[in-house]
Amino acid sequence: MDNMIKPFKVHVSDADIADLKQRLDLTRWPDQIPNTEWRYGAKTEYIQQLCDYWQHHYDWRKHETRLNQFAQFTTRIDAHDIHFIHARSQHANAVPLLISHGWPGTIVEFLNVIDPLTNPEAHGGKAEDAFHVVCPSLPGYGFSGTTQREQVDTLAMAEMFAELMARLGYEKYIAQGGDWGAIITSNLAIVDADHLYGIHLNMPFGYALTEDPHEGLSAQEIDDVNAMSSFEAMETGYQKIQGTKPQTLGVGLNDSPAGLCAWITEKFYTWMDCDGDIESVLDKDELLTNISVYWFTQSICSSTRLYYEVTQNARLKFLEQPVTVPLGVARYPKEVMRFPRQWCENVYTQIIHWQDFDRGGHFAAMERPAEFLAEIRKFRALVCE
Repeated sequence: MDNMIKPFKVHVSDADIADLKQRLDLTRWPDQIPNTEWRYGAKTEYIQQLCDYWQHHYDWRKHETRLNQFAQFTTRIDAHDIHFIHARSQHANAVPLLISHGWPGTIVEFLNVIDPLTNPEAHGGKAEDAFHVVCPSLPGYGFSGTTQREQVDTLAMAEMFAELMARLGYEKYIAQGGDWGAIITSNLAIVDADHLYGIHLNMPFGYALTEDPHEGLSAQEIDDVNAMSSFEAMETGYQKIQGTKPQTLGVGLNDSPAGLCAWITEKFYTWMDCDGDIESVLDKDELLTNISVYWFTQSICSSTRLYYEVTQNARLKFLEQPVTVPLGVARYPKEVMRFPRQWCENVYTQIIHWQDFDRGGHFAAMERPAEFLAEIRKFRALVCE
């Protein structure tokens, strides 16, 4: 078995950058019914503006340099090359922290929090807040490359990440995640429980045990349950196509940067707490760096196949047996799935921290980095002291 850990640098060829700009220049834009804004999906006018910026003003080399400021590596696990950032703190008492992204995110989600996690004193923290950060690209996503076999699902990814942490020599660690990262982390709490101080989630899962799902819930929790029903009815079309025919979708998204931009940007618009203005939370460069990782690695089709794997064979171990490791929760008002705490207690038996915030959405580390940092530090103090 090849256990080698190899240094990695991000580098996109000049030819690939030129190809992107040429494809953007040749985009055939669809019409849009006047005054419909984002109701039918991505607003064409905004996507045109974003793609014009991508073509004429966005500087990939600048962001490539920023990515390469972090130590990055690849290692082969279960026949897949796993890419990861490994940012070690100078502090001897630093706690290992595994942070996992979701879809349509990438490691770009965490770029603003990695240095504060590893070097807290430079960012308003204390030495005892330090972490060694391990931030992998999910298998099939970004610089981890595309998946080459079936059943690379959230359980397989949890097992790969457990092996990654062992390979790095970490006997005990904290794991954090949102979106797919929350599911992977919850599975990790089953398959690698003995090596976890605890897990921290932005999007914990749960289910009702009562015949009336509203029984015992507060008015706010009932609103949350109703909002999840509305989300299921109106906002999960992407799940249906990605969960059944991802390869068909992939032909279009892998060929058209404008199509890819629209597909991902619409999710950021809908899932963030941005009051209808994406750039009040993230600027164009942040959006496009995340999208560019998918484009240049040609991993969008592979990333959507995860939905197929989970749809066809869920293998959600954390819903089959209790999660007994300590859990910390940070919930944001515009998170797409907000399960009531009493439902979550049917899955996670040791919820030791639960924090509801007034602002924020699905992409916590990007949208609310200061709160994200404070949460991780607070949870560390609870499970590691």
